[in-house]
Amino acid sequence: MPQSNQHILISGASGLIGSAATSTLSHAGHRVTRLVRQSNSAPSSASPQTVSWDTDHDASLRAFLAASPVDTVIHLAGAPIFSLWTAAHKKKIHDSRVIGTQHLAAALATAAQKPRLMVCASAIGFYGNRGSEVLTEESPPGTGFLAHTCAEWEAATQPASAAGIRVVNLRIGIVLAREGGALQQMLPSFNLGLGAQLGRGTQWMSWIALPDLLHAIQFVMAHPEVQGPVNAVAPQPVTNRDFTSTLAKVLKRPAFLAVPEFLLRMAPGGMGEEALLASARVLPDRLTHAGFPFEHPHLEPALRSVLAKKSPAA
Repeated sequence: MPQSNQHILISGASGLIGSAATSTLSHAGHRVTRLVRQSNSAPSSASPQTVSWDTDHDASLRAFLAASPVDTVIHLAGAPIFSLWTAAHKKKIHDSRVIGTQHLAAALATAAQKPRLMVCASAIGFYGNRGSEVLTEESPPGTGFLAHTCAEWEAATQPASAAGIRVVNLRIGIVLAREGGALQQMLPSFNLGLGAQLGRGTQWMSWIALPDLLHAIQFVMAHPEVQGPVNAVAPQPVTNRDFTSTLAKVLKRPAFLAVPEFLLRMAPGGMGEEALLASARVLPDRLTHAGFPFEHPHLEPALRSVLAKKSPAA
């Protein structure tokens, strides 16, 4: 476990991962500050501290860091991927990740007292559509909008690493949690017996249970030898066909349907092609070699656990 009593700055703290990480790390004894685009109300004494930030300008962030140095930064902010991919939204997906990270990394690099660690979210979209190819952190980036965005997102942390800050780029897979994310969006149709595989269902899905992702964040905080890209996925990826049948089995519902591939390819902006049909068979080599103990390495027990009760915060 990471050293207690750290001051941790978390962006994207209102999202699925960020809110769970805030709770987990606060309960572990850390002081957590939420970095938000704007503060609608003053934080209460029972809540983590909140600091406002204009992601296009970092003057307020620099002032905060000067007054209140942090030990670790966990950067999770970014516009939702699963939305209508208009030109405007694709720009928002890109800029919310790349430009925000550029400003954050620059502010951290020039702080008088620099953090020891910056954990920056990335995604397995880095690898693009790779069929059945086994992918590790050593694999080159893929092609397409998401792959290019992820590559620029990771590159945007360079000012921090150049300043001597240890940077971990977490390439996060599909996060399994009842409270949000892709699984939550699937549940209504699956509960009605209308769950369906996507296209032929042969595309590989690399996933991770939310509790394992939270533990992975704590793990990299506690292991200074871990740096650079880290695949935050379970060691057993599955095809979409197997994911569909396993989720239906856990919910005790039929799932005989399939969404035709041509319909998915018609989604605007290439969203169906890149977010629903792309195949990424990703393995967590760096976590495995560092000795990370997965609590949920296999899909069926992972689904049963996260659906049985509210995902634990710690």
